[in-house]
Amino acid sequence: MRSERKKQQDNQDIPLPMLRAGTPMSSSMAITAAVLTISDKGSVGQRVDEGGPAVCELLRGIGAEILFTEIIPDEQELIKARLIAMSEKVDLVITTGGTGLSSRDVTPDATLEVIEREVPGIGETMRAEGLKATRRSMLSRATAGIRGGALIVNLPGSVKAVRECLATILDILPHAIEKIKGLTSDCAR
Repeated sequence: MRSERKKQQDNQDIPLPMLRAGTPMSSSMAITAAVLTISDKGSVGQRVDEGGPAVCELLRGIGAEILFTEIIPDEQELIKARLIAMSEKVDLVITTGGTGLSSRDVTPDATLEVIEREVPGIGETMRAEGLKATRRSMLSRATAGIRGGALIVNLPGSVKAVRECLATILDILPHAIEKIKGLTSDCAR
C-alpha cells in the first residue's frame, strides 16, 4: 500500500476516479467540480466519509457537475499531487478534512503550496460564520485560492462543519468561477 502511494506521488499524470455527471447549472456556465476527502482513517476504510457526500449534495444543489471524488490520507505530497491533477480538469476543487491543528492536518499547507493566488475572504468568512455556532471555529486553518482556472477551497472534516461552512460560501461560488474564467460580469449589484 505504501509503495502504491509513493508511485502515485511520483506520477504527475495521475488518473482521476470518475463519477456520473450531476445536473448542469441553469446559468450560462456549468461548474465542474472535484471533491477530495482527506482522512487517514477514511482512506483505509476505518471511518465512513460523510463530509465528501455532503459536499457533493450541496454542490449539486447549485447545479454543479461532480466529476471526481476521492478519499486520501493526510499526506502533504499526495494532497498536493491530487490538487494539481484535479485543478487541471475541473473549475472547483473542494477538500474536506485536515484543516485543524494536529500535526497530521496538512491540507491548508498543501493548498498554499499549489495555489497561485490566495482568496483569503473565503476562509475568513467561514471562520466568522462558524463562530456563531462554536468558538472552536477560530482553530480552523482552512484556506482557498486559485490554481490555473480552478478555485480550490478547504473545508473542515466534520459533516456538520462541512454543511455550515459550505452553506456560507455556496452562493458566491458561481460568480467566483466566472471571474476566474475571465467572464466580464460586474461584481457590484
